[in-house]
Amino acid sequence: MRRLGKPVCWPLAETQIKLRKHQTLNVEHRTLNVEPFSHIAQSASFKVRCSVSAIFLCFFAQLAFGATILPILKLTADHTVVTQSCRIVIPPGTIIADPDRQGVIQVAASNIELEFAAGSILRGSPLDTLPDQYEGCGIRLDGHTNVIIRGAHISGFWCGLWAAKADGLILENVDVSDNRRAHLKSTPTAEDESDWLFGHNNDDHEWLTNYAAALYIEQSTGVTVRRSTVWHGQNALCLDRVTGSKIYDNDFSFNSGWGLALWRCISNIITRNAFDFCIRGYSHGVYNRGQDSAGMFVFEQNNNNIFAENSATHGGDGFFGFAGREAIGETGEHPVDWYKRRGNSDNLLIGNDFSYAAAHGIENTFSFGNQYLTNRIVGNAICGIWAGYSRQTIIAGNNLEQNGEMGYGLERGGVNIDHGGDNFIVENSFVSNKCGVHLWGGVNAEFEKRKWSQANGYASTGSVIAGNRFLGDDLAFQFRGPGEVTLGSNQFVGVAKEIMGEPAYEVKPNSKLATTLVQPARFEVLGKTHPVGARPELRGRQNIVMTEWGPWNHVTPIARFIKSSGTAAVYEVLKVPVADLKTEIIGEHVKCAIEPIAGRTSDSRVTVLSTESGLCSYTLKIKAADRQLDSFTGTLISAKWQATFFKWANDADPRTNSAAYSKLAQGPTAVSDQLDELSFHYGMRGPSDLGISKKITDARLGQHHFGMIARTRLPLTKGNWQFGTLSDDGVRVSVDGKPIIDNWTWHGPTRDTGQLKLESDKTVELTVEHFQIDGYAVLEFSITRAQ
Repeated sequence: MRRLGKPVCWPLAETQIKLRKHQTLNVEHRTLNVEPFSHIAQSASFKVRCSVSAIFLCFFAQLAFGATILPILKLTADHTVVTQSCRIVIPPGTIIADPDRQGVIQVAASNIELEFAAGSILRGSPLDTLPDQYEGCGIRLDGHTNVIIRGAHISGFWCGLWAAKADGLILENVDVSDNRRAHLKSTPTAEDESDWLFGHNNDDHEWLTNYAAALYIEQSTGVTVRRSTVWHGQNALCLDRVTGSKIYDNDFSFNSGWGLALWRCISNIITRNAFDFCIRGYSHGVYNRGQDSAGMFVFEQNNNNIFAENSATHGGDGFFGFAGREAIGETGEHPVDWYKRRGNSDNLLIGNDFSYAAAHGIENTFSFGNQYLTNRIVGNAICGIWAGYSRQTIIAGNNLEQNGEMGYGLERGGVNIDHGGDNFIVENSFVSNKCGVHLWGGVNAEFEKRKWSQANGYASTGSVIAGNRFLGDDLAFQFRGPGEVTLGSNQFVGVAKEIMGEPAYEVKPNSKLATTLVQPARFEVLGKTHPVGARPELRGRQNIVMTEWGPWNHVTPIARFIKSSGTAAVYEVLKVPVADLKTEIIGEHVKCAIEPIAGRTSDSRVTVLSTESGLCSYTLKIKAADRQLDSFTGTLISAKWQATFFKWANDADPRTNSAAYSKLAQGPTAVSDQLDELSFHYGMRGPSDLGISKKITDARLGQHHFGMIARTRLPLTKGNWQFGTLSDDGVRVSVDGKPIIDNWTWHGPTRDTGQLKLESDKTVELTVEHFQIDGYAVLEFSITRAQ
């Protein structure tokens, strides 16, 4: 998006609305305190500047003795320049596009108030426009101060409101839902890595240019945003170099990127907001990536901010903070002393709920002096708090429970800190975590070259762990690599193992070390709402339900594909009971079955079944109470596959020694069985963990270094066919011995396609090969009629 520089001048028309013959009302750039009605016609005149299409009217019918009046602006066209206080009325159904991204409404004066009439919606795109095609800006404000905007309802834009150099701006009771968001390529069965966000740069408006925002405020002080809503967007509120501002009582939930994003922000108060379900890159029980989405996204030197009593549950992270690329020396050039304590420093996170994240409850790295006090941090997939390379952090009084279920290797559990020091972990409650506290250190030769490292160090030393209670954790403490820690008195109840350490990490017991719960300096909590705990029925990561446009809000009915099993495809219809559900199935040799989902009376399941062997293509239309809800197309592969799974080692690496690798399919580790489909959503598991068959389960194949070769015969009709795979790692597909797909590499989840042209009907032999090295794994195979 091109940034506005100096104020732009547009052709203007002078419009005068006559009250009586030869009399006009001169309205200054402020709200009028109107005298009794009888005096107005005798003494007042009215004069405004507006675009040619804008019409100002006086709304005398609403006058009462001593009341405040705002002139009416009937908004119907782009480039409407507003220089005085007014009440904006937009006719129902009006669409006002902003193709040059300069703003439908352009605020061009300070000390004015814009109030939107009830039912007035500033809409930038037709309702049938896809959300990734939204363009333009609803309201633009640049260089004007003390502006108040109330009651605005803005949707269908790339950016709902963009304000720069807007000291004293107040946004109150605005609804900026349904603005631009990306079309997500990740599905319930597999992640697509192209969905990852990269928020590490924003000095040139990269956030706004690349990802859009409902609200974007920059280079401003004393801003207030309160009692406002942003649902169904990508990024709700982005603050760029904003200082001394107040953000409270807002609901910025159900977005596919960030609920709140801070860039170089100082001394702001952020309290009693809901930033729930700001997430992408998650499928429950299949993968938990998060893709750098977050309830609160705090990057590049944000200091002395207060985050109190907010709810940031079900995010990619609850709170995702990073010192910044300039802070750690990746960009810019400064003397060594400049890097001392440089990062996201001296922030207070108190009384928040950072639970049920796809990754971390709190992640804040390369930073100093932050306090995490009395937060609820429950059920995060990887860990509760990750504070890598951070120092002087105080973690006290938090409830850390059931964290680390989907952790990656040794990164899991309650508190994880790598190469951090002088941190205090005191008076916390650890309950049923995979590991309570995990600290580690070691030499990082490349990082030592950076000035940040030279200024601050990165030794895992000087930390204190005391006064904590561990109840039912798998492991209380793990210490790795060079380092040292002081252990005070901690309580253990039902812990499987108290400590796992290495000789290089020195543990200094000090049972007499006294701890008291850290009390922060006095601070202000603004707002009247209480979002923490306000959505108890949605607790748990199982309630993260992703659609192609972002997280589901648990209110609006939706239909979504769940899985395919060769001869069947399963769909869920949520918030639509069976009695209100209607389906239409189009295709040969297919039928449709509808049933309620056990224990969920308001949800339904639709299964498409093939009635004959071979390929069965179909279109499924789903209606809810005679309203079209969604439509799906698919192809069922009704076939029997003979599949062989086996282990392999480095001396038979499939990439470098294909012959030795292939022989293992007849070796002692090989196990074969007949399957109905090739659709394996391993995640971090192996073939024996999926319940494919008893034989394969009993083979105890691990999650790393396994291979598979599957074959079937399938009748295909004359014409063009497209073969598709989703694989991690290597995949090969051949038809009658001819290669169709060949991506025999170590790669993340990748989609590949290949074409086959048949001159006549033919039964072909298909061979699909797959190998896995380590980490995440997936294999999907499909055939469709090519266009």
